[in-house]
Amino acid sequence: MKFTLSWLKDHLDTTASLDEIVETLTRIGLEVEGVEDKAKALGAYKIAYVVSAEQHPNADRLRVCVVDTGEGAPIQVVCGAPNARTGMKSVFAPPGTYIPGKNITLGIGTIRGVESRGMLCSAAELEISDDHDGIIDLPADAPVGVAYAAYAGLDDPVIEINLTPNRPDCTSIHGIARDLAAAGLGTLKGETVPSVAAKGACPVSVKLDFAPGDEKLCPTFALRLVRGVKNGPSPDWMQRRLLSIGLRPINALVDITNYVTFDRGRPLHVFDAKKVKGNLTIRRAKDGEEILALDGRTYKLDHGNVVIADESGVESIAGIMGGEHSGCDESTTDVLIESALWDPLNIAQSGRKLGIITDARYRFERGIDPAYTLPGLDFATRMVIDLCGGEASEAVVAGKVPETKRVIEFPWAEVSRLSGLDVPPAESKPILEKLGFVVSGSGERVNVVPPSWRSDIEGKADLVEEVIRIAGVDRILPKPLPRLEAAVAKPILTLIQKRTRLARRVLATRGLVEAVTWSFIAKSEAELFGGGDARLALANPIAADLSDMRPSLLPGLLKAAQRNADRGYGDVALFEVGQCFASDEPEGQTIKAAGVRRGTARAEGVGRHWDGGAVTVDAFDAKADILSLLGTLGIPAGGLQVVPGAPAWFHPGRSGTLQFGPKNVIGAFGEVHPKVLKALDLKGPLVAFELTLDALPPPKTKPTKMKPKLVLSDFQPITRDYAFVVGRNVAAGDIIKAAQGAERQLIVGVEVFDIYEGTGIDPDKKSVAIAVTLQPTEKTLTDVEIEAVSAKIVGEVAKKTGAVLRG
Repeated sequence: MKFTLSWLKDHLDTTASLDEIVETLTRIGLEVEGVEDKAKALGAYKIAYVVSAEQHPNADRLRVCVVDTGEGAPIQVVCGAPNARTGMKSVFAPPGTYIPGKNITLGIGTIRGVESRGMLCSAAELEISDDHDGIIDLPADAPVGVAYAAYAGLDDPVIEINLTPNRPDCTSIHGIARDLAAAGLGTLKGETVPSVAAKGACPVSVKLDFAPGDEKLCPTFALRLVRGVKNGPSPDWMQRRLLSIGLRPINALVDITNYVTFDRGRPLHVFDAKKVKGNLTIRRAKDGEEILALDGRTYKLDHGNVVIADESGVESIAGIMGGEHSGCDESTTDVLIESALWDPLNIAQSGRKLGIITDARYRFERGIDPAYTLPGLDFATRMVIDLCGGEASEAVVAGKVPETKRVIEFPWAEVSRLSGLDVPPAESKPILEKLGFVVSGSGERVNVVPPSWRSDIEGKADLVEEVIRIAGVDRILPKPLPRLEAAVAKPILTLIQKRTRLARRVLATRGLVEAVTWSFIAKSEAELFGGGDARLALANPIAADLSDMRPSLLPGLLKAAQRNADRGYGDVALFEVGQCFASDEPEGQTIKAAGVRRGTARAEGVGRHWDGGAVTVDAFDAKADILSLLGTLGIPAGGLQVVPGAPAWFHPGRSGTLQFGPKNVIGAFGEVHPKVLKALDLKGPLVAFELTLDALPPPKTKPTKMKPKLVLSDFQPITRDYAFVVGRNVAAGDIIKAAQGAERQLIVGVEVFDIYEGTGIDPDKKSVAIAVTLQPTEKTLTDVEIEAVSAKIVGEVAKKTGAVLRG
């Protein structure tokens, strides 16, 4: 919401400075986003008189001008504008001036051998219009030496505030002035409803054609005809104000409606009466109806849209935008002025569906003051007659203005109870009354009636908020938190927060680059990764391909890796730690850590090397990432199982699942399935992993934080190798687990160092060689004892897997 300081002072009698107004606006909840003060930006620009303009001796398109700036001797300026001439008045910028349109700071220069001490400026160079055909040509009576900003009326600061959706009353400058007056920054000027001398009935009737239950779509519709208007440009003062807030002046009739929209928060629409055929009907649109709107675009309507139609068809999309057919132009002589109430929810839905954003929609979808429907029509009619002439008819009104009066029983003690601030009733009551509330009664409990323009006020807490924001939250005194003398403060971060932060560090140290992808993905992608639940479809997606909450982090990472490859960075490793969604219940939301590697982006290094060809990533690179992550997170590997196979988006023969038993699956890794590569238009090789941090077991609690005593054996460890022949379907992990269980007191490590299939081995068999490390703690083992342990290892492995020692 933008407005100028002078416009604000039309409604607020105040002597406060600009800085005081800006500070107060933010303090009372109308956050100031910026202030554009052209008086400061254009302070160096002066009105100057061109004493002479002679042809440049060395350039056909340049002129050497001597200009009188009103201070001291005339100054020589080289100018390339075609309209530079002797005797004109223009805008002069001295050396050291910043030129916003060119993004340069002037200096004293020499142009084609002639010195130039400044610049004569165009409107485009000052960024006050798009006119760059020549320098600004001022009237002959323009005072030389005067600041151009003050002369041109550009010294009116523009304030922009950020409105929250619950403050529809402050979509008008009058409403903003009311808040400032309540905050003690001046007096709100009286809002008098102008009288309109109506002559005769309006020849156009209005019908509200809604099915039972739809009356709320348009509770009130008022219309008035003004005959004999003369349309043309609006006055300069109105054009300047509209331009300052970013609106393009069109003509007087249209500019008046825009002015009233911002000045009073009352959107209106004007029809060229001669282009309207017959009477008006307000109804739901018929499926397939179309309208060519004022923005030059054709919109296809459906039953969810409300329209204003005449006997020939749709003339306006209700509360959003009018049609081009009945728009007002220079030839308009009779005009119909419309002031109506529309259902906020319907306006929001229609505007969103059609993709139309207008100032009218912005206000109607937040809710405007219903009581100002008819006064707003009179206000606009008075402006039309004053600026365009004409004779007004009586207003025709369909429906009725809804009753907004509601009484809230309000104990003054609620202010202190809910806010902690002591604002006595003697101070609270005037605040509410200045904001337009009617307070009746005395004592500790009073009755408060909110004004018609405050549809957001529903209960006692809302009244407390009004009192506190005007009284000032800066009255809350800072107090230190109490010091805990007898106890040590508990950790602030939860376990999952700690693991989330640590996971990011670990994956970054393994050479993966963090990515942040959308939490929304296309429905087809969600279904590809086990999602697609209708409960997770967004009601209002920001794009068609961002329609569902993601069930996995991998779709976003895989597509990001491909985008890098498309731009020449094929060897890329990415990771993300974020939320995934299995349902719309709180327990359906989990934190996951995932990573992808593409091309040769292995942990050992990326790309080709002089000592050999580039080695592409495989499933074991993803396995190394996820196991490294688990190790750093402190997850015990004793009960961890690596099971062949993974979810359907991984390659079935080149993937694995990590679990602590079949009911506690914590993650998966492997190559990405070819069908996923095809569906997402990806090119491999691509490997990935995904770990559910919420599913990881918590650390075991210990009675003490002291580390156990470090005990190192005095005896040399012993390593023995065993090669077993087993069935090809036997997992190496089963052999390791069986060997570890043979003698737990002595065996401290088991590793696979060779797997062989081929000559000398049956086709349905394979050889798996393991190295077993024995660590004695009490004495050196004898050969007999070592052989006994070896026999146990061989026996246990044979018992659990059916293996036999390889001959």
